[in-house]
Amino acid sequence: MYWSNFLHIYQPPTQKSMWVKKIANESYRKITKGLKENPKAKLTLNINATLVELFERDGCLDVVEDLRTLAERGQVEFTESAKYHAFLPLLPEKEIKRQIELNHETNQKYFGKIYQPKGFFPTEMGYSKKVGKIAAQMGYQWIILDELACSGKMGALSADTIYTLKGNDQLKVFFRDRETSFRILSAQVGMSVFSSDMLVKLLGERVNKEEYLITAMDGETFGHHRPGLEELLFDLYQTKELKGVFISELENFFTKRQAVDPLDSSWALMKRDLEQNTPFSRWKNDDNQIQTWQWELTNIAIEEVEKLDSKNPIYPKVRKALDRALHSDQYWWASAQPWWSIEMMEGGAKEFKDILQILPVDQKKKDYAKELYLKIIQEAFDWQRSGKVEELSKLADEDVTQRITTETPYIPKKEFDKIVGNLERQMLTAAESKEYERAAQIRDRVKELKEKEKEITNK
Repeated sequence: MYWSNFLHIYQPPTQKSMWVKKIANESYRKITKGLKENPKAKLTLNINATLVELFERDGCLDVVEDLRTLAERGQVEFTESAKYHAFLPLLPEKEIKRQIELNHETNQKYFGKIYQPKGFFPTEMGYSKKVGKIAAQMGYQWIILDELACSGKMGALSADTIYTLKGNDQLKVFFRDRETSFRILSAQVGMSVFSSDMLVKLLGERVNKEEYLITAMDGETFGHHRPGLEELLFDLYQTKELKGVFISELENFFTKRQAVDPLDSSWALMKRDLEQNTPFSRWKNDDNQIQTWQWELTNIAIEEVEKLDSKNPIYPKVRKALDRALHSDQYWWASAQPWWSIEMMEGGAKEFKDILQILPVDQKKKDYAKELYLKIIQEAFDWQRSGKVEELSKLADEDVTQRITTETPYIPKKEFDKIVGNLERQMLTAAESKEYERAAQIRDRVKELKEKEKEITNK
């Protein structure tokens, strides 16, 4: 079986230096170190250019240098994306193209000529027909989407077939294996030297067939969100049953082709989203008043910046401010599905409000922008005080809805104990090194695993 692993790494342009440095230590540097120690390992990687600029700001350019070296060694292939992590399906075509062009320009500045991406990763795997059309027009050879984007069904993909975009067969469409990706990122496969064998067992006869497997996850999952999970990643790279290849290489091994017309989708897509025809509900839900106001404010800012003459002295400043303000995080954190952050909502709304205060627009429009800004904040506090956030979060708990569960645990008791023992050793090592916060994170992870095992055992 051929295995293509895809990781996406990103931090918001508003991210504090403390967090950039912390995540670099806990995740990014561990990933590059693991790749350097495993010269046969191959990784298809998306790094939004705004993160590269944060690396420079916060003294983490060694991560960029390591990635460049790995790319030159043939272990990393880069993909294109939107510089500021804008959610592309909800933006005008002109803004989509601009975000992509900015990403390419900035990343090539830092990585040099080795940055020549063939593939395209739309933010959050957010897809609509215009996104596919633009990726093809801009010359990308392939795009990566979630499995549910193919037909809305799990298990419907042919793992020996290369898909192409209907109406434009020059653009190949690769779909991540949703179930396997979720099992890895939620640590259901395990975190020990025995975990690769467990994944092979889960894949069953597939590993002996001429098929391919694409896994795709956030890079921060390994080491930051889930301490210790980076060990699983590099254990998998040493599994003899999985032949590691770049996504761009897959077409060399498979001759079957099939045209597909992907659904509007994202990698956060859930069954209820398909049933309710709300594929982008995490970023724009008609029942979410906060998001409605956010997008109203966003669209006003886009329209007014568009009207501004590019020769106007303030144009470079407001244009750059708008590019940055379009990051998707503010809408995501207003969804309460289950993620919630008033700080992120306020920061995003303020950026758009401030842009409109600078622009030479009617005072009524400036006042309305301020009004929308205040409405967003006030509504957010009302939701929090009233318990609405908690109610919505319970209905859409990320860690529950994204996990693949069965009546029996995937991890045998003996191996589960070894996994926990491994984590507990890491916890003690972190404590001895006075990394108390990390020790506490691992402690909480051990507790979570034990509770999950108990829950499954008692079913």
